[in-house]
Amino acid sequence: MEVNDLTQLDPRALKATSVKAEDVSAETPEPQALKITAASSNPKMFTLPWEKPLATWPQELLANLPRGISRHVVRFVHVGDGVYAMKEITRQVAEREYELLRRLQKLDLPPVQPIAVVTGRHDRAGEPLEAILVTKHLKFSLPYRALFARNLRPDTAERLIDALAVLMVRLHLAGFYWGDVSLSNVLFLRDADAFSAFLVDAETGDLHVNLTEGQREYDIDLARTNIIGELMDLASGRLLPSDVDEIEVGNRLADRYHSLWSALTDTDKFGPDEMWKIEKRVNKLNELGFDVDELEMKTADDGKRVLVRPRVVDAGYASRKLLRLTGLDVQENQARRLLNDLDAYRASTWREGEELEIVATDWMREVYEPTVRMIPREYRSQIEPAQFFHEVLDHRWFLAEKAGHDVPMAEAVKSYIENVLPQYKLDKKDLDALNAEADSGVVDDEYTYNENSASHYDDDDDDYNPDDDPDAAVWSH
Repeated sequence: MEVNDLTQLDPRALKATSVKAEDVSAETPEPQALKITAASSNPKMFTLPWEKPLATWPQELLANLPRGISRHVVRFVHVGDGVYAMKEITRQVAEREYELLRRLQKLDLPPVQPIAVVTGRHDRAGEPLEAILVTKHLKFSLPYRALFARNLRPDTAERLIDALAVLMVRLHLAGFYWGDVSLSNVLFLRDADAFSAFLVDAETGDLHVNLTEGQREYDIDLARTNIIGELMDLASGRLLPSDVDEIEVGNRLADRYHSLWSALTDTDKFGPDEMWKIEKRVNKLNELGFDVDELEMKTADDGKRVLVRPRVVDAGYASRKLLRLTGLDVQENQARRLLNDLDAYRASTWREGEELEIVATDWMREVYEPTVRMIPREYRSQIEPAQFFHEVLDHRWFLAEKAGHDVPMAEAVKSYIENVLPQYKLDKKDLDALNAEADSGVVDDEYTYNENSASHYDDDDDDYNPDDDPDAAVWSH
C-alpha cells in the first residue's frame, strides 16, 4: 500500500486493524512465539494444531467443502460452531491480506470476512512454519468450478461475468486496485436468477484514495485474459456448454463494466425545465441495485444547463429496504424478488392503504416463514432460505402455466423439493475431484506435507500490547 495514500483514506479503513503489514521483501526475523490476532474472540482458535502443517491437520477437524484452485494449501476447518477457511502463506503476505480484507470490510465492500492472522508457528523440532490467514467460510457460496460441475443453465458463464463486473465496479469506486482479477479469486452466491460475487483473494491488491483510469483498465484487461483462459480450461474438461464462446464471454466483462461505471459516474446535463430527469437518473441507479447518497449539482459555464453527477453511491438499495421491513438480510436480487412478492401479497389482501411495515409482518408470518420451514434438513446447508423461496415462486409459476390455473403454495413447495432441489447436492465423487484439482495447483514447499510434525512452542514473550489493538482479540504464548 502506498504510504502517501494512508492519511487520505476513509477513517473507517484507517482504523480497521492493528495489523500493519511489512513489505513482502523485508527480511525481518520471524516471531519466536505463536501469536493470533483475531477479529473474533473465539477461544477455540487457540486449541487448533497450529504446530502442524495445514495439509496434515486431522480429518475430524476438516469440513468437506469444495475449494477453488489456489497456489497455497487451503482447508475448511470446524472451529466451534463455525467453519473457517485456512490459507497457509508467508507471514508478510498473510498480514498484508488480513489488513486489506479488514479495510475492505470496514468500507462495507464484499470480501470474505477476515477472522485472524496466525504467525510465529513452529513444529515440534522448532522449525518455523508458514503463517495462516483465517477467513470465515461464506455460507452457501461456491467457487466457479463447483458451479459448472452441476447441471446449470446455459447462460451461467454470462451471469457469473455480470456479477464479477458489479464486484469490480464497487471495488474500483472505493479505490481498490485488485491486480489479479479472475473467476478463481471470487466466490459466488446465488442471487435469485443472478449471482453475487465476493472477493476471496486480496494478495495482490492495493487500496488507494482513487484509482486512475489506467489502473482500472489494467484490472479489466487482466480479468478478460484470465477469464478466457479459465473458460477454455472448463471447455477442455467438458464442463462448459459447447455453444459458449469463451472470447465473447471475456469481452462481455469489459462491456458490462464500462456500462455500469458510466451509469454510476457520468455527469448529465439538464435544462432548468428538465429537473424531473434527475429523479429518472436516480431511479435508474436504484434499478441497478445502487443507492445514491449524494448528488453534485452545479450550473454549467453557459448558465443555461445544470450539471448533475452522483457523488456517493452504495450498493444494496433493495436489500436495505427489505432488511428495514422484515429483518431479512439477503442478496440484492433476492431482496427485489421478495419485495415484489410482498407487494403482490399486499394487493391480493386489499391492503394498499395500510402501513407497509404492518403488511410485511403478516407476509413474513403467513407466506415466507411457512415456506422456508419446509426446506428438508439435509438441504439447509445447501441453499439459502431466500433463494429457496425465490425458486419455489418460479416453480409455482411454471406449474400454474402448465396446469392452466393457480397452484397452492404448499403444492408448489412439495413439487419443487421432489423435482428441482436435488440438483443442489454435489456428488461426493465430483467434490473429491474438485478438491484434488484444487490441491494440484499448490506450489508450497514439500515440508508442508510432512505428517510427522508435532507440537512445539517457544515461551519467549514479546512487547505486543493487546490493549492497543482494535481487533477483537490477540493471543500470545
